[in-house]
Amino acid sequence: MSQRNIAIIAHVDHGKTTLVDQLFRQSGTFRDNQRVEERAMDSNDLEKERGITILAKPTSVEWNGIRINIVDTPGHADFGGEVERILSMVDGVILLVDSSEGAMPQTKFVTGKALALGLKPIVVVNKVDRPDERIQEVLDEVFDLFVTLDANDEQLDFPVLYASGRNGYASEDPQRREGTLEPMFQKIVDHVPPPALDENAPFSFLVTLLDRDNFLGRILTGRVQSGTLKVNQPIHALDADGNVIETGRASKILSFRGLDRVPVDEAKAGDIISLAGLTVATVANTIADPQVSEPIKAQPIDPPTLSMRFAVNDSPMAGREGSKVTSRMIRDRLAREAESNVAIKVTESEDKDSFEVAGRGELQLGVLIETMRREGFELGISRPRVLFGEDENGNKTEPYETVVIDVDDEFSGTVVDKMNIRKAEMTDMRPSGGGKTRITFSAPSRGLIGYHGEFLSDTRGTGIMNRLFEKYGPHKGKIEGRKNGVLISNGAGEANAYALGPLEERGILFVGVGEALYEGMIIGENAKPEDLEVNPMKSKALTNFRASGKDDSIRLTPPKKMTLEQAIAYIDDDEMVEVTPKTIRLRKRYLDPNERKRMSRAKAAA
Repeated sequence: MSQRNIAIIAHVDHGKTTLVDQLFRQSGTFRDNQRVEERAMDSNDLEKERGITILAKPTSVEWNGIRINIVDTPGHADFGGEVERILSMVDGVILLVDSSEGAMPQTKFVTGKALALGLKPIVVVNKVDRPDERIQEVLDEVFDLFVTLDANDEQLDFPVLYASGRNGYASEDPQRREGTLEPMFQKIVDHVPPPALDENAPFSFLVTLLDRDNFLGRILTGRVQSGTLKVNQPIHALDADGNVIETGRASKILSFRGLDRVPVDEAKAGDIISLAGLTVATVANTIADPQVSEPIKAQPIDPPTLSMRFAVNDSPMAGREGSKVTSRMIRDRLAREAESNVAIKVTESEDKDSFEVAGRGELQLGVLIETMRREGFELGISRPRVLFGEDENGNKTEPYETVVIDVDDEFSGTVVDKMNIRKAEMTDMRPSGGGKTRITFSAPSRGLIGYHGEFLSDTRGTGIMNRLFEKYGPHKGKIEGRKNGVLISNGAGEANAYALGPLEERGILFVGVGEALYEGMIIGENAKPEDLEVNPMKSKALTNFRASGKDDSIRLTPPKKMTLEQAIAYIDDDEMVEVTPKTIRLRKRYLDPNERKRMSRAKAAA
């Protein structure tokens, strides 16, 4: 059967996964009466809750006797490690662009990778039925983007389709508002070349994804680069230098049919398959016939820019909610993650009780922490810090990000002021229609940690911020951090209303009545810059006297509850987030006040 391999790439929220849903429906992958969840490709719980794609996933549809293998890719820059490898499996890309938002930073990131590999894109302007569509301007933006990314003439002569993924139609006519996705299937078959690979050469295969199955063990996914593979055929795994890591047999070959992985007896060059039978081979290794000794070259991965400390939870409440609390369990889990996710690096600290986990951004590491928390782990998480580098002259460098902000005109002044404080440089500012302004900055990643919550407050929740790693540039010096101090509990016990009432005047509370507290736990934000130790458990003195109004009920404002990402972004260098399966608490790194004073003095002296 003839086949095409294609990846769908786009900025986050531009409609990739919804479009794949419709391709399934219209190719007959689902029965008419089959109940299918919306965004069927977003299979894990976190993807469903957040409405974003985190893991790249292959699938396939059949159309007029041709198999079209489709890879749905993440749209967020933090998960870019997935995208870079995936592109080596395909022969063409569909670039999906929102008809209103246009070419966004993530579009630039993935498209640059695709063009550099020589892939020819099909541009699909999605959501053409939006009332604020600006189709022609968006097409001009895409063309300008391609020119900026050094596209060749063949890539610049890209076909265009106008579509609505949700309503299931695509057309070459920008005014059309009905129909089917037939023109898209036809365009894929006409424009994307079939895999031009040698079926008669010895078998070789590059691993691009790794996952686990309770019955089959490690499952390696990728595209067969040459030859044919049959079940139980002897194979071996090579690392990047051509060394043999292990030998074995292909105990199971799985091919993608819609949302399912189906066992097959053989796979030919160009097929995207999953393979079981090896126990050591991992991402970027070459699996091949024993006579092959030359590994397939893997795409280099951009380096991590941010790291966090994952420590054993040592708070007084440790072990009450989680089942996995030891450093050995945390080490094994992080090692598994680093194996399947090449964008993450894990190093163990000297005290063996904590691990430095480096990744692409706060969202990527936040998703890892949330996943571990749901698996029953308890952790202590430090404030994220950027990874510095050095240039040729030995000068300190730090990562910079391109930040594109869409904001209502009235808030643009505030945003520019706040970004200036964070040592960001404005590179572009233009009206984007509908009373909105698009501002582009080049900003050190260090200054952006913890800014997103403040940004949403400043723009009354209407601003949209997109970030993308840009380069390592000169170190910008000291950047101002959080302005406010915190309220710290000075003892252990339960918070009560009588004590919390007066504390509300001091700032914003993070805890409510009846919550269990311990010494050194952060219970709120102080309105002033310094930290303040308070007693949130103080109860009312009992007395025989009765006075009118003395016993009026205390009305408390509901406490501010932070999500995991907000908590990680909020804490300072001497603070931690305690993460358990049920609770997220903020605390000082050193719970004893005397220890805190000693450490702050030592830091000041240094």
